Amino acid sequence: MTLASTAVGPISEPVIRPMTRKVIAVIDDNLNILGAMGRLLSAYGYDTELYASAAEFLDAAVTSAASCLVIDIQLGESSGFELAKQLSRAGFTIPVIFMSAHCDNSIKQQAIELGCVAFLSKPFSAGELIGALTR
Repeated sequence: MTLASTAVGPISEPVIRPMTRKVIAVIDDNLNILGAMGRLLSAYGYDTELYASAAEFLDAAVTSAASCLVIDIQLGESSGFELAKQLSRAGFTIPVIFMSAHCDNSIKQQAIELGCVAFLSKPFSAGELIGALTR
């Protein structure tokens, strides 16, 4: 549709495009943390995919819209490190942020060797998480 204007000629109707929100997948076996992360990320304008285990994410990985993964290192029966290794072997190149309540230099070093873009020690602030996501 075109709107008429005698001063400047025809004015095209603006094209309205939906704003694309980034999708962040969070993998954590603590359901309280998982829910809190979902609410926090939503409040900062992100869409989320929430998974309570590595197996749950692996089942959905092929159809996931995630542009970044936030993975807890200790996932009950599995580990965040093992999940990252499996994804890498399968050819996935999604950026990973690791988080853990139990961290030392060797854990951080292992995370770096796996190519993570950030490592967050629990508890961490919203600012630390959002800062890691924007990098």
